[in-house]
Amino acid sequence: MNYEETIKYLQSCDMTMSRYERNNWDLFVRKMGVMIEVPFIHITGSNGKGSTANYLVEIYKAAGYKVALFSKPFLVKPNEMIRVGDEDISDEDFARIFSYKEKEYEKFNLSSFEIETYIAFEYFNEQKPDIAIIECGMGGETDCTNLYDAKPVLSIITTVSLEHTAFLGRTTSEIARSKSAIIKDKRPVLVGAVDEQVEQVIKDIAVRKEAPFKKVDAYHHPFIIRDKLQFDYSDYSKLIINTPAIYQIKNACLAIEATKILNDQLPVNESHIRLGLEAKPLPCRLERHGNIIIDGAHNPEAVDLMMQSVSMVSESKPIHVVFASYRDKNIAVELPRIGKDVADIVLTTFDSKRARDEMDYFLYAADYSYNENFKEAIKELVENHPNDLILITGSLAFASVARTFVIKELGL
Repeated sequence: MNYEETIKYLQSCDMTMSRYERNNWDLFVRKMGVMIEVPFIHITGSNGKGSTANYLVEIYKAAGYKVALFSKPFLVKPNEMIRVGDEDISDEDFARIFSYKEKEYEKFNLSSFEIETYIAFEYFNEQKPDIAIIECGMGGETDCTNLYDAKPVLSIITTVSLEHTAFLGRTTSEIARSKSAIIKDKRPVLVGAVDEQVEQVIKDIAVRKEAPFKKVDAYHHPFIIRDKLQFDYSDYSKLIINTPAIYQIKNACLAIEATKILNDQLPVNESHIRLGLEAKPLPCRLERHGNIIIDGAHNPEAVDLMMQSVSMVSESKPIHVVFASYRDKNIAVELPRIGKDVADIVLTTFDSKRARDEMDYFLYAADYSYNENFKEAIKELVENHPNDLILITGSLAFASVARTFVIKELGL
């Protein structure tokens, strides 16, 4: 298949949130001999794994290493998920590697994410980076990025909160156990700021696997300087990240701590860390365009952290929200949390089979207005409230399509 045919095939076998098991994937892995032949860091977590991965990539790039990244989701095209250095995998390489096992995908009934994972691993094996950063899609135990016989140089669990409960477990302890499946025998694990019960679950698994356990330390003295954040962490003072999103400090600290754990294998110095942290942040993380803020918060923990950051940068201006979410998200918690600090919320939808439509919001019809056309909703708020803040949020997928509209059609 050529590239366009490859993308159409991947779209046809998208099983996101409809199938969560790995029997077919494991059969494919065993028969095809799928493996990761390069050193890699494996990251899972309810929130922050993409940003933690990005900070690690930028720090190691600043130190001169050849760095690979596999991270989901993508904003425009799936090539964005697979990157070496500053370059996404090319259309030609994407289609070429896809074609290696083209006949086997249907035989083993692989999902699009499983195929994308296979392409990423094969590409990284070809490119031979000094280090690859591999981000889980969901969970850990059943996630296809978790090859059971692969040995990461470090596993990172960023946060654990109630999410995807139909697949990962009904309690944070159960979810922690699922995510802890990326911990491998005698390989270190780094854990972000989690509650004591979750920490104990992860620590017990680490002890059983003889995996050195490290929890990220606290950061200190955060404050905003011209849309950037300055903070102290460990031996470093006045570190700066290129965003006012307070929640990104924890992700930056995880990346710093990871480099300390791996410093014997991948030495970096303070200047590399500072340069990496000041790199351009990922899109849709408190991203500002004029008076519009775009953030892909997609679960209650992320929404709470987002609203803390929005409140810090709002300068007491009224905040108007355009919100679209997937059906499986906990809007019963998210919407009241957002509503507590904003002037109004407009509910909307977008082009996705998983997106909520007007009927899915019927319980909230008395509290919030609904506009079927998100572009119209955003445009009306921009025109009617030129001096206020407009927050676009609800899911990373919605944030990304709305971002394209804001940049290309509104010209902001």
